[in-house]
Amino acid sequence: MKEHEVVAAVRKTVGLSDADTAATATRATLSVLAQRLAGHEPRDLAAQLPAGIAEALPDVGGGEAFGVEEFYRRVADTEGQGCTQDSAREHARAVIATLKAGVTEGEFADLVSQLPDDYRQDLLTTAPVDEHKGR
Repeated sequence: MKEHEVVAAVRKTVGLSDADTAATATRATLSVLAQRLAGHEPRDLAAQLPAGIAEALPDVGGGEAFGVEEFYRRVADTEGQGCTQDSAREHARAVIATLKAGVTEGEFADLVSQLPDDYRQDLLTTAPVDEHKGR
C-alpha cells in the first residue's frame, strides 16, 4: 500500500473529514503500538509500510505492559487536538484494520501474538465500536 492509500482507508473507515486527521491518527496509533510491542517487531512492521507512515515506528519496541484502555488514552493524548478516548478507539481500530489488509498475514500474526486478550476483544474485533464504549 502507498501512504495515501493507508490514510484514505483510515479516513473512509472512520468517516473523518480530512486526510490530515487520518494521517495523525495513523501515526499516533503506530507510535503507541510501538510502546506496547517488544523487540524488533516495530521495525518488522515498518518494513511493510510506506516510508511516511513507517517513520512513526522505532526500530525497537518499548515492550511496555498496559491494557487496551490505556492504549486508547495514549493514542488520544498523542493525537491531541481534543481527541477523546472514544475517538481514539475508533481511529486505532481503523488503523489496525488497515494494517491487517496491508501487511502480510505472518506479520500481522506476529503483531497480534504480542497483544493480550483485552486487545483482541476490542482493538482487533470487527464488532461496531459502540458495543465497547464504557468498558
